[in-house]
Amino acid sequence: MKKIFIGVALLASSMFAHTAIMNCFDNGDDTITCEAGFSDGSSASGVNFYLLQNDKKVFEAKISEDSEISFKKPAGTYSAVFDAGEGHQVFVSGSDIAE
Repeated sequence: MKKIFIGVALLASSMFAHTAIMNCFDNGDDTITCEAGFSDGSSASGVNFYLLQNDKKVFEAKISEDSEISFKKPAGTYSAVFDAGEGHQVFVSGSDIAE
């Protein structure tokens, strides 16, 4: 009986689990756009977003109602961070962002 309960609990938790996802691309005009969301299709509207350079936040904003954010491309090395809370953070290195 205990094994059945654990199996049902794991199945239920996996049904409600979702993974944070983010895709960023270079617009070719010195701006970057990132699209964010969750694997279950839920919106990322209002979720925290920031840019890190040398371990410091250089830009902070909330994801828009369209689950996007655009920003001026920083000079040098940086990372774009979609921060939906512990275990739901996505880091995209600026060097991995292409047109």
